[in-house]
Amino acid sequence: MHYYESDDLKKFADVGRFRKELMNKFFSYYNKVVGEDGALTKREKALIALAVAHAKRCPYCIDAYTTGCLEAGANPDQMTEAVHVAAAMDAGITLVHGVQMNNVLDKVGA
Repeated sequence: MHYYESDDLKKFADVGRFRKELMNKFFSYYNKVVGEDGALTKREKALIALAVAHAKRCPYCIDAYTTGCLEAGANPDQMTEAVHVAAAMDAGITLVHGVQMNNVLDKVGA
């Protein structure tokens, strides 16, 4: 048994069993944002979601949005590129914090 089980994704709505109204509000918002074309297409939103899923390291979301991307018309090349965008952003975000390190080094005269 693994900590993350793919079948657990089917239980997501159960998170709201004690405060169903809050979960319903989340799903209403989520479906409005992710589930409809707007300024971005559902395909573009699915690719963004897949990239974020990788950046945040959520296996449930990776499973869901790999399938979601395919269903929305994305192809594996687009999906892979989206993951690389997330990886590049993560690297850049880590590296830009080196400015803070340099600021401290400058203060202490190193």
